[in-house]
Amino acid sequence: MTDMPTPRGKLAADRPLSELTWLRVGGPADWLFQPADAEDLAAFLAALDPQVAVFPMGVGSNLIVRDGGLRAVVIRLGRGFNHIRIEGTRVTAGAAALDAQVAKKAAEAGVDLTFLRTIPGAVGGAIRMNAGCYGTYTADVFAEARAVTRAGEMVTLSAGDLNFRYRQTDLPEGWVIVEATFEGAPGDPARLAEKMEDQLRKRDATQPTKERTAGSTFRNPAGFSSTGRADDVHDLKAWKVIDEAGLRGARRGGAQMSDKHPNFLINAGGATAADLEGLGEEVRKKVFQTSGIELHWEIMRVGEPAPEGR
Repeated sequence: MTDMPTPRGKLAADRPLSELTWLRVGGPADWLFQPADAEDLAAFLAALDPQVAVFPMGVGSNLIVRDGGLRAVVIRLGRGFNHIRIEGTRVTAGAAALDAQVAKKAAEAGVDLTFLRTIPGAVGGAIRMNAGCYGTYTADVFAEARAVTRAGEMVTLSAGDLNFRYRQTDLPEGWVIVEATFEGAPGDPARLAEKMEDQLRKRDATQPTKERTAGSTFRNPAGFSSTGRADDVHDLKAWKVIDEAGLRGARRGGAQMSDKHPNFLINAGGATAADLEGLGEEVRKKVFQTSGIELHWEIMRVGEPAPEGR
């Protein structure tokens, strides 16, 4: 096993990841590193053998870790990275700050980042995946981000560097976003609070928010702009083509496509990562057979399958 640098934060070997993901599945990481602050992270990565893979993990809201785990140093940002500062209409948040908290704090200060209120996860993941809903994307409010490169250098990233697209960016492998600044439109705090309550009611009425899920399983098959403009209509919904293929409520082992919203994959009890990913692949195959549409995963799947015979 590689000699590891000695950080100020927490470093644990052979750490199970299942309890750190919303779907509650996944094998162990070779190492789990929780840096004390950005400087600790930069020093650790600078000293780490360049051959060792690094995987930045947020709150695990959009992730399947396979049952064999991850041969990597998983980096999980915690308390040193959840600050939220507001100056005028500019909101700067640590990468571990929850999207919902950023939306609420911004609204209290009269800044409209309300679309973040119902997005599960934290700021780092929202940037990496260009998260969005209600016609607004992270790209629309993004000003800049700070990241630590795999070599341990601190860099500032512009929108051009990230090249935002529908549910993706060009963040290089092993780079860790540590902070981001957003520019929101001004708004009345009471109105913004009302808008967020309305969004929550809509979400709870249509999505299985009480279940173990990882948000939307597949990207909507139409609309690949990152802007929310009129040309980005998303008329064709992933849930609709799944439903039309007769897969609402479909099961495999402990995994299920939600009865309430068929684009939500659920750990209905005792599911393995293989159950969840296998069911997702069955859905992709059947949808392609029935409609000719190829669904693309929105949930990230990482790691290795369980060893044979387990």
